Amino acid sequence: MVLLDAPHHLLLARDPRFTFFRVPCSQLGMEPAELRHLSQLRVDAVGGIPGLIAGFLDTLTNESELRDSATGRRLALNAVDLIALLVADLLEPHRSAVSDVGNDLVARIRSHIEENLMDPDLSPDSIARAHHISVRYLHKLFHTGGTTVGTYVRQRRLAACRLDLGRARNRRRTVAAVAQTWGFANPSHFSRLFRQTYGLSPTQWQVSASGAPQDG
Repeated sequence: MVLLDAPHHLLLARDPRFTFFRVPCSQLGMEPAELRHLSQLRVDAVGGIPGLIAGFLDTLTNESELRDSATGRRLALNAVDLIALLVADLLEPHRSAVSDVGNDLVARIRSHIEENLMDPDLSPDSIARAHHISVRYLHKLFHTGGTTVGTYVRQRRLAACRLDLGRARNRRRTVAAVAQTWGFANPSHFSRLFRQTYGLSPTQWQVSASGAPQDG
């Protein structure tokens, strides 16, 4: 496998020797600036996560009846999750270039964010205060990693909502209730962000995850 950015993809798109899968950066939980470090990177797809992804994508390519189906959309999102794991693993050497102290602090901050995603008052101010650093320094730490504090928190909350909406025990909960649980006070704003990120509305994803037929 080879990871390419959009310009390289367009240059090779007509080459019959390749099959291309386009994944928006927003769905990988990372910023384009960070992903540029992986442009044109060749990945051995014989084993491990790369091998798993290669086999999965190859199967999706050959199963034409899955296209534009609820099952196909679910499998596509599963594929994106696997690719996100691979990308995070490949980026680790680049992230290690940041100082050890900074890495350790960022790791603690990210753990703090995960533990407080349900808190509607989670903000750069509260995060910086909890770690005894300035808001400016907090923003600098995340900027070094190619993202912002707000973007990271939003992406983690969206991922939590997607997982929650797909759980069998939560399928009777309203989208608004799930969104509020994870810190989204405005249901319309949440639905818009969810669709922009995953290509489906929260309701469509919930129905798709349940395996029930969708209207229209």
